[in-house]
Amino acid sequence: MEDTVSIKDIMKIMLKRWKLIIFITFLFTSIVGVISFYFITPVYYASTQLLVNQRNSDNQLDFTRLQSNVELINTYRLIIKSPIILDKVIKELKLEQSEGELYESINVKSFEGSQIILIEVENSNPDRAVDIANSIASNFQQEIKNIMSVDNVSILTKAKSKEEPLPIKPKPIVNIAIGIVIGIMVGIGLSCLFEFLDKTIKTSDDIDEHLGIPVLGLIPKMPRGTGKGMVSKKNNVLQKAKEDSVEI
Repeated sequence: MEDTVSIKDIMKIMLKRWKLIIFITFLFTSIVGVISFYFITPVYYASTQLLVNQRNSDNQLDFTRLQSNVELINTYRLIIKSPIILDKVIKELKLEQSEGELYESINVKSFEGSQIILIEVENSNPDRAVDIANSIASNFQQEIKNIMSVDNVSILTKAKSKEEPLPIKPKPIVNIAIGIVIGIMVGIGLSCLFEFLDKTIKTSDDIDEHLGIPVLGLIPKMPRGTGKGMVSKKNNVLQKAKEDSVEI
């Protein structure tokens, strides 16, 4: 067999072993679907927003402090996920999570040039995710006054529970689509592997391809049952001739 394989050869293999490809694709899709729906714990999301801003005694925006407030946001992001805040949240909500587990479930974002901090929480319980997000925001708002002696943080948006919350992961439809693609690729790969490892002679083209010997002739395949029919017919003729000879 030639070392190079053309697209035409691969198409022939796919047509020849299409049942194997479909079976492998169905197998992968089924496994991914079952795992996504029944074995992966769904994770829910909740978020709250904080505004870092400070007004002067006349309740007007102090633009001289605007830049400093923006620069403080990176510091605030670290404080939000610090033990002094997380420990209070764990005690307040009586969480079974450790400080490290709670830390990993929280994501704090800020936007360049903005005074808004976004606190995101992931949890297997949608209501608990809401409670954690709101608790972090309120505890941070109170503790920052003691930590940095400033009162420039306000809660812009609180997290709210939804009647029918949707998990952010897993995403079964996406996983199934990926399973289909992987299944097709694995099926084609196995089909090509089996084809290349199969050295048996099945057609006249295989003789020319593997042995380089020209084919002089072919023996046609007889339909199933043809030989039995001829033998049976011959036996009937002999039996009838025998009976005729006895009567004479």
